[in-house]
Amino acid sequence: MERDARIYVAGHTGLVGAALVRELDRRGYRNLVLAERARVDLREQAAVRDFYRETRPDYVFVAAAKVGGILANDSYPADFIYDNLMIATNLIHGAYEQKVEKLLFLGSSCVYPKFAPQPMQEADLLSGPLEPTNQWYAVAKIAGIKLCQAYRRQYGCNFIAAMPTNLYGPGDNFDLMTSHVMPALLRKFHEAKQADSPEVIVWGSGQPRREFCHVDDCAAACLHLMGVYDGEEIVNIGVGNDLSIRELAEIIRDIVGFQGEIVFDTGRPDGPPIKRVDTGVINALGWQPRIELEQGVRATYDWYVSYKADHRG
Repeated sequence: MERDARIYVAGHTGLVGAALVRELDRRGYRNLVLAERARVDLREQAAVRDFYRETRPDYVFVAAAKVGGILANDSYPADFIYDNLMIATNLIHGAYEQKVEKLLFLGSSCVYPKFAPQPMQEADLLSGPLEPTNQWYAVAKIAGIKLCQAYRRQYGCNFIAAMPTNLYGPGDNFDLMTSHVMPALLRKFHEAKQADSPEVIVWGSGQPRREFCHVDDCAAACLHLMGVYDGEEIVNIGVGNDLSIRELAEIIRDIVGFQGEIVFDTGRPDGPPIKRVDTGVINALGWQPRIELEQGVRATYDWYVSYKADHRG
């Protein structure tokens, strides 16, 4: 991407969008197009069309989405499928109308079947049933992938799609009602330590295995793909290894300094038994992650403590 190109980061206040802005700034890109929801509601086609005409971006990163953990997905299925379908449709079709030079659509590893072979390869998409608790979000993201492929085939648009594994980092959502497992555990252990609680309750059995990629690594991977990849097929972004939720909880307990017990609530859902993406494609394209898990978790916890102090809890 040219240094003076107009680059629109949709969802720039979210976890991934903010990381993209940091990485673009670090690399010397200054002509960024950013807009709060008050300026443009991405669920409204007319608003998105007007915004594209006004700002005329050359490149687009679609990092905007309604996201959440198991509880949020299970509680608000209509919101998750509607909002994410509208966001993807409006941004991708608007980019076609505006003749955007290149667009990257960010999906999620949850688009893969619940029992996909591990590690999950890009070819496993649509090879089996989805995880029921997040199927609404997954279907919307799959629609976004297919939109990119359809506009590429019919109109020759250079639209690509990347599938990150579980992401975490500064700016994550720590609301226990809507957060993913990493920030939820960080907050639970922190508050338990502050309250001198004897235990922390963790949802599920602790046996499911998950892969975690720091969001700054994900942002670097996205910029790398924008520079070197022009294919129709999706590309995974991940670190190539995983750990159990029990192991993650123990790491977080040690980082936070909590002295109590970890209790697993087996009456709560586990989700898929294992989720790890095959990173062979992006590694062959010349990208590797840099941030080790414990380093990334410690930095995220430090950010959370600082954020809470700055915002008085």
